[in-house]
Amino acid sequence: MVAAIAVSSPKSTVLPNPIYLGDPSSNFVGGSLKGLCLHLKPKQQRRYLTKLVVASASPAATTSNANGRFYFNFTGFPFPLGPFLNRSTIRIEAVKGCIWLFEQEQALGFSSVSTNIRMTVVKLKSGGLWVHAPIAPTDECIQLIKELGAPVEYIVLPTFAYEHKIFVGPFSRKFPRAQVWVAPRQWSWPLNLPLEFFGIFRARTLKDEDLSTPWAGEIEQKVLSSPEVGIGPYVEVAFYHKPSRTLLVTDAVIFVPRQPPECISKESLLASAKNGLAVKILSQGKEVPDEPVIDNKKNRQKGWERMVLQILFLGPSNLLEPNASFAQMSQKLIVSPIVKTLVFSKVPEKVREWVDSISRDWRFKRIIPAHFAAPINASRSDFRAAFAFLDEFVGDRYATWPSLSLLFSSIMGKAASYFPPDDMRTLSSLDQFLVSVGAVKKTVSGRKR
Repeated sequence: MVAAIAVSSPKSTVLPNPIYLGDPSSNFVGGSLKGLCLHLKPKQQRRYLTKLVVASASPAATTSNANGRFYFNFTGFPFPLGPFLNRSTIRIEAVKGCIWLFEQEQALGFSSVSTNIRMTVVKLKSGGLWVHAPIAPTDECIQLIKELGAPVEYIVLPTFAYEHKIFVGPFSRKFPRAQVWVAPRQWSWPLNLPLEFFGIFRARTLKDEDLSTPWAGEIEQKVLSSPEVGIGPYVEVAFYHKPSRTLLVTDAVIFVPRQPPECISKESLLASAKNGLAVKILSQGKEVPDEPVIDNKKNRQKGWERMVLQILFLGPSNLLEPNASFAQMSQKLIVSPIVKTLVFSKVPEKVREWVDSISRDWRFKRIIPAHFAAPINASRSDFRAAFAFLDEFVGDRYATWPSLSLLFSSIMGKAASYFPPDDMRTLSSLDQFLVSVGAVKKTVSGRKR
């Protein structure tokens, strides 16, 4: 939809000079984005004007409210990304005076499944800010950035993924002087739309090991750009902040914390704790009690555990009693089962090459992903161990690594790569189905025979 809509008082009249709530200078596939407006007399504007923007170049819009958390977003395929109207922002100082984490809740459609989505902000030696994977630019979020007392110089989209791409356009308009950089080979599905459709204009492309970027002296980058694994390629750019020895990734690895992130609301946690239809289906045939959910620590924890298992496995074996499976998946650095099964196992050689390059060249001591816990105290050996499953597909594992690192990675890799077989059943069946219909490839290269 290409429209900017203003809702006004019934007594409003048309004025010769229209008031555009959208940006009339924005471009949409080569054309201008024009507003569709109702107009108010000047005295009525303050009292009655309510803003609602639905625009291709700005899929979401913000407006002022009491706590600065309003953000209208109703986009996403096949499920829209919530929360639809209100997003609180939490700021955490990860490295004193240098790196800050900004987190918001992100929900899957109308379900009770939520996790956190993270933006990382690095202060450069120039005094400016380098923003990794922007989140929804609510008034609260923008104020928390301004409190850092430095200008935003660069905005970086490190992936093709929609959940991160959708916020880059609106965020960049809050900082019009900042340069926008995006991962290569951008694509979308079911329609492969240009970046301009998402409100991203004049973006520069991130390149593998590019030493000409304005931040190259402080932040290095390595691009994972795989062959197409089905509907499109997997693209992710990893960054290494040399002064703090910090590795930044998007979805490559995660660390599930025992406790839910602060940004996930108690309402979401309690909704997940209810014994709804999903729990009744995924209860291993046990009787599911129909009882009200009381707000207490135990139920909030149960809600978090159920959320995690659905995010990791889609259809875990037992949502009624999630603690056993949750215990096996939390408190360790892993590759998400979905990413492992549907993506990385399809292009093992490319992933292995990327992991080897990161582990060889960057001496990081912490990792910051875009979801779940961060910062994670983790070394190169921990990172390699999370990808130990690649040995199933590619031989001569870690041939160039020191023997002690090899031994440690082998031991840790067995724990990091173990996923409960019963929980993996739905995901494995989905993988087989997608392969059978040609939506996902079996493997592009590298499988042992």
